[in-house]
Amino acid sequence: MAAPFIYRFTHDLRIEDHAGLTQAAAYGDVLPVLVIDRAAEARLARSPRRAAFFCAAVAALDTALRERGARLLVRRGAAGAILKNIARACAAGGVAWSASYDGTGAAGDARVQSELEEAGLRAALVHDSPAIPPDETAAARASGGDGYRAFAPYYDAWRSLRPASYDAPLLVRFASSELQSETLPVPHEFGASDRDVEAGPAVAASVLERFLNGAAVQYAVAMNVPSDDRTSHLAAHLSFGTIAARTVLRSALARLEDPFLLTEERVSLRLFVRSLAMRDFFLQLGFFYGPFDDEALQVKMRGFTFARSHPALDRWRGGKTGFPLVDAGIRQLHATGWMHPHVRSVVASFLCFDLGVDWRIGRDEWERWLIEDDPVLASGNWQWIAGVGADMAQYPRIYNPEKQRRRYDPSGAYVKRWVPELAQLPISAWSGRGHETAPMLPLFSGEPYPSAVVDHAREARSFLERYKEFVQRKL
Repeated sequence: MAAPFIYRFTHDLRIEDHAGLTQAAAYGDVLPVLVIDRAAEARLARSPRRAAFFCAAVAALDTALRERGARLLVRRGAAGAILKNIARACAAGGVAWSASYDGTGAAGDARVQSELEEAGLRAALVHDSPAIPPDETAAARASGGDGYRAFAPYYDAWRSLRPASYDAPLLVRFASSELQSETLPVPHEFGASDRDVEAGPAVAASVLERFLNGAAVQYAVAMNVPSDDRTSHLAAHLSFGTIAARTVLRSALARLEDPFLLTEERVSLRLFVRSLAMRDFFLQLGFFYGPFDDEALQVKMRGFTFARSHPALDRWRGGKTGFPLVDAGIRQLHATGWMHPHVRSVVASFLCFDLGVDWRIGRDEWERWLIEDDPVLASGNWQWIAGVGADMAQYPRIYNPEKQRRRYDPSGAYVKRWVPELAQLPISAWSGRGHETAPMLPLFSGEPYPSAVVDHAREARSFLERYKEFVQRKL
């Protein structure tokens, strides 16, 4: 009887279209294992909604495995020691798992790989998270070298490639084992209350199908208009791997082949595909140039200082800055575990430029609320906004929150939904309020809406002058 091979599930909680399972199956019958180590426990404990989503996804994975005559072997503790013990107990030849791209995750991967190889076991890390693996885009680079620091040339290479397909449920044979499993994770072990959360491959597939058959052709509008809540809502599903980015990309490309699409619908779908490329871009940045969890990707900007605090920081955290679009975004995040993508840019810009606060403060604050769990994307996007990351613009883009509201939420529908203090007040009363204006009283009983915490124009000019001066000194 051939020796089994362990597959360690991490952020890839499915069996469909699975590069890692396919790799493990090449070495033998697969023994599916989930190890909840301290790093995973800490990340899950930061966000109750994230913990609930993870637990629901793990339960769905275990159900899928049982339908195929297998089961998920769960352990808690140090991954390296646990995997070695399991391998020893079932005479496994090695372990495969999906590579991480953030600094903490990559360091953990390297540590576990070293421990396994020192024990004489094969350790196989697989690129399952990206739609197109970073080594493939690097190989397509005309000038040679490793990865890409700029998105434009990366995107040219990325879109010339096609995602692979891994029919794991049909090809993988699972190993039987007498080893006893620990209980499946439940939300309260991470300090979260039990929530009725739907997660897993079937849910993710339904979200994707509904999006591609409907809202995807309006994505060009939805990606900017927060009240038009028709973006894909796939972020959490992709981050926990309940659906493969390859699956999403192949499905979007197939939708683009519809000959009856209107020009504007085709533009929308291409913009969605571009957003998948942007996700892969940040993953390959982590792979080739990481870690940049806590250090600016742009070397020249590593000496640039942001403030660690501000008198209005807690007002920003609580969605009470006096800038309606900013406050609506924060409150949407608190209520749902998600924020509209364009509003994220405006809210992050406000923290970094209007308040001058360090992007890491904002990233870590959002970690408490977001369901999605993609640390390298979080760091990459925050650095992009802060002007210290992979954006190749000469100077950072500073969003004017009032102009953004008037342009993308002119009816106030989004703001009124999340900021009830303003729902009964005329939109004309929202604009042109200086930071020393008195709070606006609601027409009916309730909390008054706060005055603006800063003068945006003045703070933006001040920050940009300091940024320019710093960059010029580096020339």
